[in-house]
Amino acid sequence: MSSPSEILQTYETVADQWDRRRDKSLFERRHLDRMLGYAPGRRILDLGCGAGRPIARYLNDRRATVTGLDGAPTMARRFAENLPDCEVIVGDMRTMALGRQFDAVLAWNSFFHLSPDDQRAMFPVFANHLVARGILMFTAGPRAGQPIGQVEGLSVYHASLSPSEYRDLFAKNGFEEISFTPEDPDCNGHTVWMARRTVSS
Repeated sequence: MSSPSEILQTYETVADQWDRRRDKSLFERRHLDRMLGYAPGRRILDLGCGAGRPIARYLNDRRATVTGLDGAPTMARRFAENLPDCEVIVGDMRTMALGRQFDAVLAWNSFFHLSPDDQRAMFPVFANHLVARGILMFTAGPRAGQPIGQVEGLSVYHASLSPSEYRDLFAKNGFEEISFTPEDPDCNGHTVWMARRTVSS
């Protein structure tokens, strides 16, 4: 069994294999394009950025200024190698305090590795790193639960809150929901949330 405390070490262990095998077909493209369309500018913070391929590379190719953050040093190193003109930071999203704001914060297949309590605590952190009308996009599960998945043959923890609780967290932290797409069949079954920051921090 896996726990939230093991996630970063797991990804550190499999970083090179993960970068080689990660699906680069850009099935995420439609959601990424919608995020860019709603964002007030092109400064993107990619949380749990991994090795940067394909998502950060695609955003960079779309003239976005991408800052990646990952808690696995080898993932961050691979990101820097794959996108040498982008900034990457080794850090834990739960404790980040970058002292600047972005037009969009993306947490694709990363936020859902946090425990339920850590997910709840992330919403003020998201808000502090977004400009007014900035966009938050993240993937989660379609319902509350804590399933165990696999990455490169190793167990990995996932967690999701209920849709109603995510909506409550939006309301309490100055966000308005733009869309909720559960188990999107056109995105390999991913469940995608998008919200707008309505209150400047």
